[in-house]
Amino acid sequence: MNSIEVKGEARPGLGKKATKAVRNEEAIPCVLYGKSDVVHFQTTASALRHLIFSGDFKIVDLAIGADNTKAILKDVQFHPVNEKIMHVDFLKLYDGVPVKVDLPLKTQGASPGVKVGGKMIQNIRKIKVKTLPEKLVDELFIDISSLELGQSLRVKDIIAIEGIEVLQNSSIPVVTIEIPRALRSATAAATTTK
Repeated sequence: MNSIEVKGEARPGLGKKATKAVRNEEAIPCVLYGKSDVVHFQTTASALRHLIFSGDFKIVDLAIGADNTKAILKDVQFHPVNEKIMHVDFLKLYDGVPVKVDLPLKTQGASPGVKVGGKMIQNIRKIKVKTLPEKLVDELFIDISSLELGQSLRVKDIIAIEGIEVLQNSSIPVVTIEIPRALRSATAAATTTK
C-alpha cells in the first residue's frame, strides 16, 4: 500500500480571519475528521503536491506536532481562478472500522479488438468501494484480454479482491472497444460487394 508523509502544525486560531492569515503565510488550512474529534492544522503546498496531483490512491501518515495518525484524503478545495489549493479535508482511519474510498481502476491484458484496429474507451477511472483500512489496496483492475470489437466490460467484471465491496451499480459499462468509422465503412463495403 502506497503511503505518503505529510507534516503539519496545529492552527493557532479558527474562523475567517485566522484562515486568511494562514493563507497569507503561503500555508494551507486543513482539517482531520475523526470519530468524535476534529483537528485543525496547516501544512504547505509542497507537502501535499504528491498526494493531490497524483492519480494514485495513498494512505497519509499525518504528523501534526508530536501526534502521528493514519488518514485518507477526503476533499480538496481549489481557488476558482488561480486553482491554488484553498483547503484540504482528511479522514482518520481506525482499525476494524470500514471506510468508503474511491480507488483508481486500471486495465490489464491486451484486447484482441484493439489489435485489429478498435479504440479502447475507459468510461470509469475511479471506483467507490467500502473496506477496512487493513484491506485497502492501491488500485483495482479489470481484465480486457477477452474484449473483441464492439464489446464492453461492466463494473461486475472488475477483478474481485477479498474484503473489498464495490459500491457502484454492477451494470455500468467500464471499458468498451469502439469500432472506428474507417473499419465500420470497410466492413459495410465488403458486405455490399458480396
